[in-house]
Amino acid sequence: MDRSPALLLLLALGLCEYRHGLSPSDISQLRVGQRLELQCQTGKDSGASWIRQDRSGALHFIVFISSMSRATFSSDQRTPPGRFEASRDKTNYHLVVRSFTPQDEGNYFCVTIFNQMLFFSPGQPAFLPVTTTVAPTRCGPTHKCGTTEDPNPKTPDPERRTQEELDFSCHIFIWIPLAGACLLLLIALVITVVLCRRTRRRRCRCKR
Repeated sequence: MDRSPALLLLLALGLCEYRHGLSPSDISQLRVGQRLELQCQTGKDSGASWIRQDRSGALHFIVFISSMSRATFSSDQRTPPGRFEASRDKTNYHLVVRSFTPQDEGNYFCVTIFNQMLFFSPGQPAFLPVTTTVAPTRCGPTHKCGTTEDPNPKTPDPERRTQEELDFSCHIFIWIPLAGACLLLLIALVITVVLCRRTRRRRCRCKR
């Protein structure tokens, strides 16, 4: 079922008059494959529905339990048959997730209609515990585990200094001739432009 602004608005207003409970299974320590049991006491025998709100806020219909204790499950083909159990005991409505999976995470609500008004029970969060993994540290071919290198060594590396001096000398020998060649080309270009202008002036005078 897609998001419904009307349902979310009613949910925010807290139009509820239920007592919402859980089975003794500790919902804060859910595990994959665990059996989850939810219970909602409405005080009414007019039937109730169970819905789930996922992490994105979308609402998903699960089952409707009528006043005759008949359960009508969602026709969503993505939901395996027999994954949920639903029952009614007077004004208590039960929902069972037989084998909890990550797809079942979300907030569960019990919903009923009374006097043409829609009522929500308090939402019960059911999420798997977040596990964090620490990546193992790997030693490179030139590094040793358990040792740290001083970022500012007191004694400079003589080989590195010699290499830097050689690089500086190479830059001088490369850039100075290149700069001189560029300067000569610029002078030659200026002379060529000046000569061309003079030649054009002489041709113009001869024609007149």
